[in-house]
Amino acid sequence: MSLSRRQFVKYSGISAASLSLGALLSACSGAASSSAGSSASTDASTVIVSMTTSSEPASGFDPLYAWGCGEHVHEPLIQSTLITTDVDLNFVNDLATGYSCSEDGLTWTFTIRDDVKFTDGEPLTAEDVAFTINGINANEAAQADLSMIDEAVAIDPTTVELHLNKPYNAMLYTLAVVGIVPKHAYDAATYGSNPIGSGRYILEQWDRGQQVILKANPDYYGEAPLMDRVVVLFMEESASLAAAQSGTVDVAYTAATLVDSADPSGYSVLNCASVDSRGISLPSVEAGSPVVVDGDMAFMAGNPVTADTALRRAINMGVNREAMIDNVLNGYGTVAYSVSDGMPWYNPAMEVAYDREAALSELALGGWQPGEDGIQVKDGLRASFSIYYSASDSVRQALAHEFANQMAEIGIEVIPVGGGWTYDDSGIYAHQYSDPVLWGWGANTPIQMYSLHYGPSSQNYSQYKNDAIDTHMDAALAATSIEESYPEWQASQWDGESGFAPQGAATWVWLCNVDHLYFKRDGLVVAEQKPHPHGHGWSLVNNVDRWHWE
Repeated sequence: MSLSRRQFVKYSGISAASLSLGALLSACSGAASSSAGSSASTDASTVIVSMTTSSEPASGFDPLYAWGCGEHVHEPLIQSTLITTDVDLNFVNDLATGYSCSEDGLTWTFTIRDDVKFTDGEPLTAEDVAFTINGINANEAAQADLSMIDEAVAIDPTTVELHLNKPYNAMLYTLAVVGIVPKHAYDAATYGSNPIGSGRYILEQWDRGQQVILKANPDYYGEAPLMDRVVVLFMEESASLAAAQSGTVDVAYTAATLVDSADPSGYSVLNCASVDSRGISLPSVEAGSPVVVDGDMAFMAGNPVTADTALRRAINMGVNREAMIDNVLNGYGTVAYSVSDGMPWYNPAMEVAYDREAALSELALGGWQPGEDGIQVKDGLRASFSIYYSASDSVRQALAHEFANQMAEIGIEVIPVGGGWTYDDSGIYAHQYSDPVLWGWGANTPIQMYSLHYGPSSQNYSQYKNDAIDTHMDAALAATSIEESYPEWQASQWDGESGFAPQGAATWVWLCNVDHLYFKRDGLVVAEQKPHPHGHGWSLVNNVDRWHWE
């Protein structure tokens, strides 16, 4: 089965060699020190951070491919963006001095600053903004989705118009992480390794598979960074923990299963709230016609067990999310009822309390009765299904088995199956429309919710289609201000009669939001964080320019 270029970039991974900490830090100034209150580098204006190996951008630091966007959404640091978001997810200007939308929602006009220069000394103008947006749309491998924009046009050096093919205000969330590249100096073959930008930092060094070093941009038009140099080490989880225990990094990512037992000297735990959600898709239609994606990829769809609405609702009532967080995440997480918990567009009506008796009652009302072995049966069909999870993810494995144990208490047999993110028969993607899958999702944008629940979307794994839900979402996107869109997003979740909420179609069962945990060296002040999206990586350093040492 062939993949498009966009699919290949989305689903392929990168590998990094296992290297010693000494090799990783060979380019950092000074020898490492493990004393509390000082940087692992002897330079007090430097910070050293570990990230997962998957955080290394496979195509380099090029926004026209994936830098800033894709699965691990973050601010691009090296490049400027038109707008950005604050800790409360309000939009604030970066390059833009203002923007407006036409009444029909099809034309957005941005005015930009006239005092910004790229690091090669050339001025940044509206031509560069238009070039970047049009370039993303022309690149099949681009992970930023700006397909709702037909064309970006520079009206004059400080004005750019975006001409849309449909109202789509949520593009603002994407523009908040799309870095602007120079039209005069962009070369797709080399830009990722040698980026020219106008952002807070400059790429000083990149040792592939090992580390990235960023240095402050001395000509940055905004507030000068407090941290002059940022060193990012790409390493596996065990190596990250070892780096903290040996004092060779200042911030080391870790996991809930390790954080309480490790306790490296001179560090404290930095706990960052997230919308990094773990949830299980529940195919909501009978098995039938295959789903065809991108015109050439066909998948089996539908599941005879999870197609039953009463069973899906009972699953949501029968999940003890608090116990799951305690048993699997050691308390480092929050309960989840959607992919947008706590976001401005979230509807609290999504929440359903754990109630085993109510779950059993819902099953009985739906025609399910316990069989001889205790498993629920309806019209000869046993309430039994497999759940697929990533075999390389110990937390997902534990969540899948905990979920199976909890479902057994209400007479539903769940069979956990570990696999890889592949398309062969044993791979997860082969089952994405026909079997429940334990996914990780979450972003600081309602588009994640849209993608998972909008009827025609290829990421609508449940395959549930409802005109009322789609109408609410279309209305949300057509609003001429983001604030006006919130009620419609909330209504798509549950409007009192319909929605994909647990008391409605119940197309997913969401389990928890995973806290992002780090060991932080004492004396390092990390600026207040936005909610972290899915992915343990660059989102942490969105505001590294505001970090400092005490």
